[in-house]
Amino acid sequence: MKYSFTITLLISLLMGIQNRISAQRVYQEQFAHTFSIVARDKNTGEMAVGVQSHWFSVGTIVSWGKSGVGVVATQSFVNPAYGPKGLQLMEEGETAEEALQMLTAQDDGKNFRQVGFLDVHGNSASFTGKNCVASANHIIGDNYAVQANMMLNDSVVPAMARAFKVHSDLPLAERVVQVLLAAQKAGGDIRGKQSAALIVVHAEPVKNIWEDKKVNLRVDDSEEPLIELDRLLKVHRAYEHMNRGDLAVEVDNMDSALAEYAAARNLFPENLEMKYWTAIALANNHRFKEALPIFKKVFKEDPNWKTMTKRLPKSGLLTISDVELQRILKL
Repeated sequence: MKYSFTITLLISLLMGIQNRISAQRVYQEQFAHTFSIVARDKNTGEMAVGVQSHWFSVGTIVSWGKSGVGVVATQSFVNPAYGPKGLQLMEEGETAEEALQMLTAQDDGKNFRQVGFLDVHGNSASFTGKNCVASANHIIGDNYAVQANMMLNDSVVPAMARAFKVHSDLPLAERVVQVLLAAQKAGGDIRGKQSAALIVVHAEPVKNIWEDKKVNLRVDDSEEPLIELDRLLKVHRAYEHMNRGDLAVEVDNMDSALAEYAAARNLFPENLEMKYWTAIALANNHRFKEALPIFKKVFKEDPNWKTMTKRLPKSGLLTISDVELQRILKL
């Protein structure tokens, strides 16, 4: 009996030492106590990660995604390997749950981790280690998983799940922002707020790596990171309209181009550049009289745009006569 007791005690001591070593290793890793969502749009197939934390530049380490594959949020005491390794496993055919189980099984520090996975088919999975700081929890749902740790209360995660369902009519990026806002309204991070991030990837693989992120926004340090993230998303949408307008100009569809430019200005009315390039497009497409008042307003607010106009003919971006150019420059 004494021998058996001694062996049992020795094993317990060794396990305790191992646990302390594992904990020490984990404590040396980067914090990202936070709330996040991984999600997919059923209609478009787009996938997204949204996150906010009271930690600097949370988007550099928590959010991972690859078009045609899936998305990952890795947080708490962050093991960043969950991002690239998780995406690789899902690309090789593992489901979100299978990939997550494989990685947690190999992780000595898993009890300190919190991770959300979602694959291209909408399968979602989440893991909350038993040593994550309360309030810590996750909810797995249809085409989404929400997870949070170090929250003010237990209402945060359910609020996120409800918001994802309630805002099903919104585009995925806007829907994710609403989920994050709901989390903050319910109490959010017990420490407060500092940074936020949003990525959206395509449903299908992309040919070029630089096309992988359809939306890629970060707020690294702000008193109101979600308000700023929401503003940046609106700016992003405005420039999407500008880009579509430019494409319409290239195929000589001015009605469509002007509609896109107008939509951009409505989202970002104070932006002079959007007004300026609208005027350039009009002038280049024989609608000179419509362009003049726009040029005049822009030049009044910032004369540097007049200097810019002098340089454009040489580059081929302004294709009007010398007489018309001089008329613009006299405004």
